[in-house]
Parts: sequence; C-alpha cells; structure tokens
Amino acid sequence: MSATAHFKPSLLLVFVREAAQFKKQPFLPFLTILLPLILMGVLALVFSQGLATRLPVAVLNLDGSDLSRTIVRTVDATPDTATAINVSNLAEGRRLILSGSVHGLLMIPQNLERDVLAGRRPEVVFFYNTQTMTTGNLTLRGVNAALASVEGSIRLSLRTSNGQPADIAQASLSPIPVQVNPLFNPTLNYSHFLLAALLPAVLQIVIVTTTAYSVGHDAETLHRLRVLRRLGGGLWSAMLGKLLPYTLVFLFVLGVADAFMFMVYHLPLRGDRTVFLCAGVLFILANQLFGALLALVLRPMPMAISIGTLITAPAFGFMGVGFPRIGMNSFAYHWSEILPGTWYLMARVDQTLRGAPLDLSLRPLAILLFMVVSLASLTALRLEAIRRRRERSSMAASAEAKVSS
Repeated sequence: MSATAHFKPSLLLVFVREAAQFKKQPFLPFLTILLPLILMGVLALVFSQGLATRLPVAVLNLDGSDLSRTIVRTVDATPDTATAINVSNLAEGRRLILSGSVHGLLMIPQNLERDVLAGRRPEVVFFYNTQTMTTGNLTLRGVNAALASVEGSIRLSLRTSNGQPADIAQASLSPIPVQVNPLFNPTLNYSHFLLAALLPAVLQIVIVTTTAYSVGHDAETLHRLRVLRRLGGGLWSAMLGKLLPYTLVFLFVLGVADAFMFMVYHLPLRGDRTVFLCAGVLFILANQLFGALLALVLRPMPMAISIGTLITAPAFGFMGVGFPRIGMNSFAYHWSEILPGTWYLMARVDQTLRGAPLDLSLRPLAILLFMVVSLASLTALRLEAIRRRRERSSMAASAEAKVSS
C-alpha cells in the first residue's frame, strides 16, 4: 500500500511539472498543437478538391479534318483532361510540358481521316511527363479513354454502313465484355487516401522530435536526471509522468484531425472503431518511446532531435502511398518496416477505406504493440544503465572523499 501510495503522487508531481512547461515555454504548445494543426490545414486546402480533374493538355492537330476535331472534342469532354492550348510544332509543345503549363501533348498526324477511311492504321501520339506520375497517368487515362471511344464509334459506323444491324455490330465490338469494379476508393478521392496518409506522417515527425527535446532536456546531464528521479520516486515513474502529458496532447491533435476528415471530407469508417483507436494510441506511444530512446542514447540533445528528424522526415515516401512498398528495393522495403507510421497507416486504411475484417488488421496492431514493448524495454535498459553509472560515480566520489579525509 505504501509503495502504491508513494507512486501515484510522485507520478502526478512529474505530470503537473511537465504540463506546466506548456505555460513556461510558449513554443511547446505551438510545436505540439498549433504547428501540426496548421500543417494539416494547409494540406487540407491543397487537397480540398479531392479529385484531380480537367488537367490541361496541348494539341498539335496536323490533320484538321472532322475526325481530328472529334478526337479533340472527346479528349476535352473527359473528366481527366482539358485541351487548353493549340501548338504549331513539337518544340512548342515540349516547352509547355517542361514548364508545367500543360501535362501532355496530343499530336494528330496528317491525313488521319483519309487513312482511317482507307482501312489503314494511323497513329495518334500522346506525349506526357512520367516524372509527375499522378498527373501524367491521369492525363494518359483520359486520352486513352477518349481515343477508345472514338475508335469504337468509327468501327460501329463502318459495320452499320455495310448493312450489319446495330445491335449485332455493337456486340461484335466487345465479344467478351469485362465488368470492372473499382474497390475501396472508386472515385480516386485524394483526400481519402493521400491526405489521410499525410496527417500521421506529419504527426510522426512532431512526436519524435518533441519527445526527444522533452526527455533530452532532463537527461542531458546527470544532475537534471537525478532531480527528475527524486521528483518521480524512480526513473520509470518519472519517465511515465513526463511522457503522459504529451501523449494526451498528441491524442487530442490526432482526434481533431480525424474528426475533420470524417465530418468535412466524409472519410468513411467501414471497419472497427476500437481497432482504429487502438492503432492510433499505439502509434503515438511507439513514436514517443522512439524519441525518448534517442534522447537517452544520443548526446547532446540537438543531436537526438536531428537524428529523429532525419529518420522521420522522409518516412512518407516509404509508407507505400505514392509508390507501392512491394515495388521498392530491399533497403526501402525494410526501412519502411521499422517505421511506426507504416503500420499505423496500414491499419488506418484497413479500417476506413477497405473495411477489412478484424483478423486482417491484427498484424499491424501486433507489430505496433511489439514496437511499443521493444522500445519500452530498450528505454528501460538505458535508464537502468544510467542509474548504475550514477551509482558507481557516487560510490567513487564517496570513496575518494574518505581517502582524502
């Protein structure tokens, strides 16, 4: 009873002391609350449309026939592309693509209509920038859909002009129909998967760097660590009381961001709410313990913050959102596995867009839990090593004082 009674007030003392730092150091509320919410607001404005549409493309029409104009109108009518400008040569179109004014160049060759009616197979050429994968692939999809539509209309008119009934001609164009069912995010709404992935990526950086600063501030010297230990009644209870205020703050920030996503952008929650919440808590704890471990291992404190930023800042590129993880090289693939954000994002997508059953979401939860336990164990070992080193230094100092006396 006495140990428990001693532990709780001590933990509370450290908790109150750390919470008071938010008032003493104004940059802490800015770093932990305002900055991530501001960044998330900026990202929300960037992806407010949700879907990239009407991407501008240039047209080089060397034919000028009715068929070529039909192709241009069809490309302009697709939701993905808009024929923004006509160019007179390829050099001008190349310049516009490189400058970013357009995302592609559609070139219609000379004598297109004549060659089509003669039964030849003229080529319509489309140039696009593959470095910008998203916009490039969207414009390519729009042009392909437009050209397929025009080609189907030409084939249908040729068959019906030869006396074939319209229904038979239509069926002969696609003898094996394909039923396409896009899953999870059929509208390709970027706010539902790209923005929802950027939020934890930003928060991951803030959690690790803030925790490294907070723990490093007291662990930078043995004197400060001794004061923290005495105040908390032990290193473990002191560390728990020190991290707990930030845990609550980060849960609040993540909750505000998710509430915004669900209420404003209508992000679906097709899975289990409990799994979704547990994944968020484990994600925050894993990052906090990682930041604390960096602060205890690396000295001085700015080095721990720098290493934490170096590890977490490029984490979004390894999460498998912009580029699938299965297509990464071995280094990138295994690097992504050690980041808590990768597994949290997997659980997050499973419970929102995919609505995955519980058994499929247990793996990312189990890995996040393993990270929390492993990082907590490593932190405990480091704290124990610091405690023993402090005891040895105290014993050496006492022995030296006795010898000198």
